[in-house]
Amino acid sequence: MAEVVNQAHHDFWRPPATEMVAGQERSETCRECGSEFIVGSRFCHTCGTGRDGLAAHAVEIPGVTELIALGKRLGLTTPSLVAFLFGMFCLVGALGVGIVFTARTALDWQAIQLWRIEWLLAAIAGFGAGCLLKKSA
Repeated sequence: MAEVVNQAHHDFWRPPATEMVAGQERSETCRECGSEFIVGSRFCHTCGTGRDGLAAHAVEIPGVTELIALGKRLGLTTPSLVAFLFGMFCLVGALGVGIVFTARTALDWQAIQLWRIEWLLAAIAGFGAGCLLKKSA
């Protein structure tokens, strides 16, 4: 098989040579349009179809139905769930301030601590609103 690939002429209009891996044909071509994938790409550059094996690892953002199901599992109403998620976002923001910014002077350190306090106050407000909205509903 290696001799065939070495003897193949590399013309741009020819389809790419396929390999045999464990008795199965492995092709680095798109299943929709037949064009060759660029090395390391997750999608076809011609038609946009996801590459088998690599496109499955993409991060999916939960939709509204998943968030409503999460609220039901936690026993929260929709407004209290939104307030809870806002509070969680603010907690992540407070942690992110320390990761993104570095203190080089005492003034920088004070500014970073002030930003953390602001994020934490917003988280407390979000969690407090979630508690109030849960009791009122």
